[in-house]
Amino acid sequence: MRALFSCLLILASASSPFAQTSWPEDLLITPEKSNFVKTSTHAEVVAFLTAIQARSESVHVFSMGKSLEGKDIPVAILSKDKIKTAAEAHATGKPVIYIQGNIHAGEVEGKEVLMMLMREILLGDNAHLLENQILLFAPIYNTDSNDKMEKGKRPSQEDSPLEVGLRENSQGLDLNRDGMKMEALETRALFSEVILPWDPQVFVDLHTTNGTWHAYSLTWAPGYLSSGHAAPYEFVNNKMLPEITNSVKAKYDLTFGPFGDYSLREGWPPKNFYTYNHHPRYLVNQFGLRNRMSILSEAFAHERFYQRIHSTYRFVSEILEYTNAHATEIIETNKRAEVETLTSLQNAAGLKKGVRFKMVPLGALKDFRSYEYIQKKKEDGTVEFVRTGKITTLENVTYHARFEPTAESVVPTSYIIPSQFVALAENLKMHGIMIETLTKSITAQGEVFQIEKVEKAKQAFQGHALAQVDGKFTPATRKFKKGDFKVTLAQPLGNLIFYLLEPQSDDGLLTWNFFDDYIEKRKTENLPVEYPVFKVINKTQ
Repeated sequence: MRALFSCLLILASASSPFAQTSWPEDLLITPEKSNFVKTSTHAEVVAFLTAIQARSESVHVFSMGKSLEGKDIPVAILSKDKIKTAAEAHATGKPVIYIQGNIHAGEVEGKEVLMMLMREILLGDNAHLLENQILLFAPIYNTDSNDKMEKGKRPSQEDSPLEVGLRENSQGLDLNRDGMKMEALETRALFSEVILPWDPQVFVDLHTTNGTWHAYSLTWAPGYLSSGHAAPYEFVNNKMLPEITNSVKAKYDLTFGPFGDYSLREGWPPKNFYTYNHHPRYLVNQFGLRNRMSILSEAFAHERFYQRIHSTYRFVSEILEYTNAHATEIIETNKRAEVETLTSLQNAAGLKKGVRFKMVPLGALKDFRSYEYIQKKKEDGTVEFVRTGKITTLENVTYHARFEPTAESVVPTSYIIPSQFVALAENLKMHGIMIETLTKSITAQGEVFQIEKVEKAKQAFQGHALAQVDGKFTPATRKFKKGDFKVTLAQPLGNLIFYLLEPQSDDGLLTWNFFDDYIEKRKTENLPVEYPVFKVINKTQ
């Protein structure tokens, strides 16, 4: 039986990147050495990076930081110009493309694929991918939890590989829900050592689904549009991803499609397919607020490990083909978003942006692929749906993947934050937001938000009881003292500032309990509490 499996594996992978047999032992990855039963440990990833760095001058490895358990989080810089620093990268004028794997340590395909791609780019046939771009690969972002391998952690993967690590990091945090509050050591390291200095033009996050049944080898999503500039989203969603999907189909006969899920509670066949939400706590979604492009990759959990590696490899390699061929266009699109964001915020009189959003239809999916379900009558007379092994193609399934504002707020000239909110100011700085500390007392005109209702989630999420407030803005004039913080909106991250600081934002810092103590101390029955962040509407006097 083992011999038969090996034979089938060789046949299945004959045209795949891991059919290569000429690599030296220290450049073979753990899945290849184990017949795709095992995934790489942190030490094995580090050993691979050491080995390949010894063989090529076009790669340099640095650590973005250390995990709670003291493990380095390695980043490999791939460049024909032998780049070692962010300053050197910017001097070339080439875009930086950042790709990470293992943000969830049970979703290991991206980790393996990035090492395989390094071999092909640095020592194989894909050196051309370094002509017009600089690549940053972080194969093992969630280092600690990668090595806490056990069976049964990913039941939808049917123990393929046999053992994988944990989803959360050593602090018990989901690293893909930390983009706004920035509590994880890994998140802080990512921003301070990669996102801010290197300023990637494209961010790619590699995942595997949690068990969604469809019939695509891989699904994808752009960074969703909320209150950011539309250009990066439109480029990725309307041009880049469709072209890559068509290319992968033509070259490798792999069928990719948009990420989402349907509910059998709505019946069969499905009429609706829903993506995930727009919140910028998800790193991919935050990049639109940063005037940059981003892509979510989700391998299909119900394929075997070697198949998921193959699909992810082909997707990432085609992304890199596309970014290499369209490097100038990517830079120009992001720059336009940045310039137009600054212009709109400098002339923001009366401008409103969304602070809360709902998912609405984007359009109809043609040739939607899914495993078929049949109805089965149970002994109690009720009906359940049972999945068959047959793949079916459905027409006119409504794809819910657009986000429409349900609440909007006026965009201010700036915000002023009392000096007592040091943690708030530090969070903004970690995001790369420019903050001014007042050197003298001032009087400002604008608006204050009167909090009339506070709702806290009853169930903890990421260690927080997520908060939501309702109330109203009223015109006001307030005095502020030396040492208070002023945050001007007319800066490249102005849209992110707005999302973080608006009181009614559905994923702002109020949501993540940064103001809980302040509100609790001032809450009086039937009387509103003034939100402490002041919106400057007119120029400061």
